[in-house]
Amino acid sequence: MPVLTVVVPAFNESEGLREFHRRLTSVLDGMTDLDCAVLYVDDGSRDDTWAIMCALREGDPRVATLRLARNFGKELALTAGLDHVTEGGAVVIDADLQDPPELIPDFVAHWRDGFDVIYGTRATRAGESGLKKLTASGFYRIMERLSTTPIPRDTGDFRLLSRRVLDALGQVRERQRFMKGLFTWVGFRQLSVVYHRDPRHAGQTKWNYWKLWNFAIDGITSFSGVPLKLATYVGLLTALGAFLAALWVFGKALLFGDPVRGYPSLMVVVLFLGGMQLMALGVIGEYLGRLYVEAKQRPLYLVDQYAPPQRNVQGKA
Repeated sequence: MPVLTVVVPAFNESEGLREFHRRLTSVLDGMTDLDCAVLYVDDGSRDDTWAIMCALREGDPRVATLRLARNFGKELALTAGLDHVTEGGAVVIDADLQDPPELIPDFVAHWRDGFDVIYGTRATRAGESGLKKLTASGFYRIMERLSTTPIPRDTGDFRLLSRRVLDALGQVRERQRFMKGLFTWVGFRQLSVVYHRDPRHAGQTKWNYWKLWNFAIDGITSFSGVPLKLATYVGLLTALGAFLAALWVFGKALLFGDPVRGYPSLMVVVLFLGGMQLMALGVIGEYLGRLYVEAKQRPLYLVDQYAPPQRNVQGKA
């Protein structure tokens, strides 16, 4: 019997976790031709998320729980969950019920047809502000132009991954992780399923605009070297402009003479060149900082507790 594990990373999701599990189990109960399991990953929550996960495991023998030693961030929590899926495929879904568990059977049907990655593409994003939708749309379109890896538009982490995709992801151990890009980078047969995203069921989003900005920087620097090239090109164009301006000033002084004037324009040029240099150094610093993190070779995450399902993979107690 095929094995499917639903991986659910969570951080401070105690308010909606029980309702999520209720809807998820109703879906899994209907897929009698699959051996299903659920792996809840607690990413260092500060509320009673872990206690609820343990209670869900006591009430459902299909549930496994994994607690990280601290909050490592969603990308690493998701990596930890996928690393603990040792057989069959996996579905990645958040616990906030914005992505409907009822779509999982459709993913499974395409999985049976031979697709390795079936991902959900958001047709609408209910419950989000206009600014959030605008910035998200802009980010995906910028990534589409900058990255050599074609990252699908308007697509989150909600997807099904086959066994060979999980094995491939297990070989990718970079520390600054942008999972949406890695899911695409591994290749294999991929398919999009369009759906309407619901508003958050309970609690507050953990992604403010500052975190989203840093997440966008991680995505761009992980899958594109264009910012480095752009800094080079801006520097060349600025140097060319300064050289032409110098020729013009020199020629004007030779032909017409030039009294000591031009302090405002001089300050503008100096500040402009200084700003361009600092911008270029900042871009280089972003990439250099990521190289420094990779060079330290620290573990991606540390596990505090892990409890497997109360039955083995084939459903025996």
